[in-house]
Amino acid sequence: MALSSSAQRWFSGCRGFRRHLSSNSHSGVAIEERSELKLWVWGKGEVGQLGIGDEETRRSPAAVDSVALPNSAVLATTQGCLTVPPSTDMIQFTRGNDPSDNTSTRHVSTEQDRQVGIACGLFHSGLWTSGNVWLWGKGGGGRLGLGSEQSQYSPTQLPGLTDVKSLVLGGLHSVAVTNGGSVYTWGFGGFGALGHGSYSKEFSPRRLIGEDWMDNVVHVSAGGSHTAAITSSGELYTWGRDEGEGRLGHGRAVDMDEGALSTPLKVQDLNVPVSAVACGGFCTMSLTPDGQLWSWGGNSNYELGRGDRRDDWRPKPIPALQNTRIVQVACGGYHAAALTEDGNVLTWGHGGHGQLGHGGLESSKVPSFVESLGNQRVVSIACGGAWTAAVTESGELYTWGKNRDSQLGIPGLMDAQMAPALVETGEESKQESMRVIGVCAGSTHGMCLVRVGKT
Repeated sequence: MALSSSAQRWFSGCRGFRRHLSSNSHSGVAIEERSELKLWVWGKGEVGQLGIGDEETRRSPAAVDSVALPNSAVLATTQGCLTVPPSTDMIQFTRGNDPSDNTSTRHVSTEQDRQVGIACGLFHSGLWTSGNVWLWGKGGGGRLGLGSEQSQYSPTQLPGLTDVKSLVLGGLHSVAVTNGGSVYTWGFGGFGALGHGSYSKEFSPRRLIGEDWMDNVVHVSAGGSHTAAITSSGELYTWGRDEGEGRLGHGRAVDMDEGALSTPLKVQDLNVPVSAVACGGFCTMSLTPDGQLWSWGGNSNYELGRGDRRDDWRPKPIPALQNTRIVQVACGGYHAAALTEDGNVLTWGHGGHGQLGHGGLESSKVPSFVESLGNQRVVSIACGGAWTAAVTESGELYTWGKNRDSQLGIPGLMDAQMAPALVETGEESKQESMRVIGVCAGSTHGMCLVRVGKT
């Protein structure tokens, strides 16, 4: 299938969400007051990452009831979804986790007293609402920010950090951005991913200090061991581990301290403003305001989408997408996905677990359409370590890829699901309507926000 092109210069957010929710705010779309907002989780729970209070695996979505969510919210845009200009009021849809298993975040932004967001890390999870943060799961390295390395099996409020508008979780670290544009990081600092100029652990959130970008960040992403941030002017800063493949975009790793950069540095060779960034396992990708997708870093499994397997630290546009307007990008451990403004999904990179959704286990050298979703208009996407998720305009959730730990949320599937499959979100009554509004993908678990209303 040929890639479509668009003459439209700007795309203001993921339009699909705006079509099925009623609006009461200029910044986005309101969830109807009569509906109830719920958090559903599934997959592996051995270290408490599901937040249900035990270590059990959930093969299908189960509700987390220990934190009350507001019944109404305003959907802004998605991290990875274009805004005009790069916005400080966005739903974030990123990933972060270990180098081979990356994750995603879904933030539903509303008026400040009703903001809601969810995030998945490697073995930990997070939620924020009304500017406050709750975290749970594995506590190793201090990634929960609760003052120790103790794990938590249910959502636990993070003390001392308020006014949060964005949260992303990496493999062993966590990152938050406040409404004022300040960045806080905590967790394992051994790879420089915290950005504080040292490699020590931080057991509580610590504010990043910088001259050019301090209090000016609108968007962040976290990978397994590196981090990226975008300023209001569209400049990109990266820091953390670079093992020679160039994921930070600053040149050869031998020029850095033991292959790591422990303080944020501007990506100089990215000579265009960017609106969104996504950190993969060994690569990084960014979206420009006109919908062009750039990639750089590790490429052993074609994850840069350029048609070859050569690593390259220099940011470059993906050739096959230069005539296609991309509105969202997501990265997994060794694969990536992009969403076009027409609601089509493209995937590329490693396909050995079915995570590309092309009906087989082959890898893809360049972005290729997920054909079985062709009759659906997709409004958001997420990549876990070796699995992928998509939310449609009608509020349905589809997952595919690796399922060894039940991370697809569908009982009865094989270990590798090679085509998108519909996730049932636990509808118990014909008098209730359920609509998925956001999903995030961890390594072996997932979470989604569901709007439940009376029919």
